[in-house]
Amino acid sequence: MSLHNKFLKNNTIGIIPVAFNAGQPKKGVEKGPKQLLDGGLVPQLEKLGWKVDFDGKIHDFEEIRPQSDPDDGVAKNPRFVGRVAEEVNKRVVAELKKGNVALTLGGDHSIGLGTTTGTLEVFPEACVIWVDAHADINGVDDTESGNLHGCPLSWAVGVSRIVEGFQWIANVQQPRLKPSRLVYIGLRDVDDAEKRILKEHNIKAFSMYHVDKYGIGRVVEMALDHVNPDRNRPIHLSYDVDALDPSVVPATGTPVRGGLTFREGHYICEALYETGLVVAMDCVEVNPDLSTKKEDLDLTIRTGMSLIRAAFGESLL
Repeated sequence: MSLHNKFLKNNTIGIIPVAFNAGQPKKGVEKGPKQLLDGGLVPQLEKLGWKVDFDGKIHDFEEIRPQSDPDDGVAKNPRFVGRVAEEVNKRVVAELKKGNVALTLGGDHSIGLGTTTGTLEVFPEACVIWVDAHADINGVDDTESGNLHGCPLSWAVGVSRIVEGFQWIANVQQPRLKPSRLVYIGLRDVDDAEKRILKEHNIKAFSMYHVDKYGIGRVVEMALDHVNPDRNRPIHLSYDVDALDPSVVPATGTPVRGGLTFREGHYICEALYETGLVVAMDCVEVNPDLSTKKEDLDLTIRTGMSLIRAAFGESLL
């Protein structure tokens, strides 16, 4: 790793594996972190010149699962999802305060509430680049499915009712994620309520239409120009692998046709690494149980690891 990062004290990646699936109904996504780590992620990052801080433990957070977790409206598992998000927040804060970059491996994307608020707690001026097929900003009373992996940003931005399990947000998140500091890349499956929220709060979003129209290089530049115009703010990159086309990552829970190509997906990571501003990354929604063929699982795991390596300095030349 030869590129200087102005916000990191150490040349160290702190890995936070989160084996969690309660934000959505499909079992198996909790196995994603182990698959990425068993695939050789740690030595791959070390080969790029990083030190890696990882204690070898993969957290499933069963010790904080509530005995009773009834739905709140249609919202499913709210107490467990909220508690885990709080724990993830604490772990991200701990890594960043050590001067490490925080790499969180999911698990479903509900953990993005904990990761982004953790980054904001240490770096209040940070911006968030959310790479995803979905906007994940449904309010808890707007979600049709009740699956809270589609809601984390609604709490981060402050547009959702606080339900039991999420009371901690009011205490630790100072400031909230400003709508002007959030930008999306890769959207192509957005609920009507989410479209309304994006418009009401003037949240910048680049859908696959924009990728087709402008090309991925221009889209990344426009995204950075919006949330980080002077290139002086820390960047939190939250990457759902379903942003890529299902032909590239077949083993994921909510695949949507027409996604980013392998190269487009990697370019985002490469370009953000080149800014020298990335302080945290999430890689989520790898679900080994959804692969019907071994080659589908292998392809998804290889792609996930490759995206991470690209975000930490691997280049084509």
